Amino acid sequence: MLDTILTQRQATVSKKVTLHAVLSAGLIALAVVLPQIVHLALGQPGGVQLLPMYLPVLIGGCLLGWKWALSVGVLSPLVSFAITSLMGSPMPALPRLPFMMAELAVFALVSGLFSKKIAANGLWAFPAVVLAQLAGRAAFLGLVAVFQSVAPFTVEMIWGQIMTGWVGLAIQAVLVPLLIIAIRAIMVKEKD
Repeated sequence: MLDTILTQRQATVSKKVTLHAVLSAGLIALAVVLPQIVHLALGQPGGVQLLPMYLPVLIGGCLLGWKWALSVGVLSPLVSFAITSLMGSPMPALPRLPFMMAELAVFALVSGLFSKKIAANGLWAFPAVVLAQLAGRAAFLGLVAVFQSVAPFTVEMIWGQIMTGWVGLAIQAVLVPLLIIAIRAIMVKEKD
């Protein structure tokens, strides 16, 4: 009897880990492809304004929880850099890479801390996304302030980019929670 319960529990855990791993890999892939599409359609200014890599990271945080989302946040810019470097146009640029990895890790961590509340009530995705955005952008700005003597950025330059990116953040502050609420509704419906 106990063996059967343990086997069923192990199967459930294994299925959950597999689902999280596949979803994480899909979100990382989306974080690589989406910026490429935006840059093709709107050029580099479109990427700075719409911040397309942030979208999959926020989705990951809301759905996966902080541990899995943290890997999505850290790996998304790293994988994007590796793949786009092979194509001759690294994105993000190497000097920006560690800053984006840290920023997106904060996005993932903060939104991921809300995942259990979001699972219970999808409306929690709204404050999760907004707080993640504020914390992530503050982390980027703070890191630049600390490392500006060795980084090719200034606080003023990054502040200007943050101001340019408010449009993307505003769109994502509405779009991500609506996507999460829709995904949550589908998942609840499938359980029934």
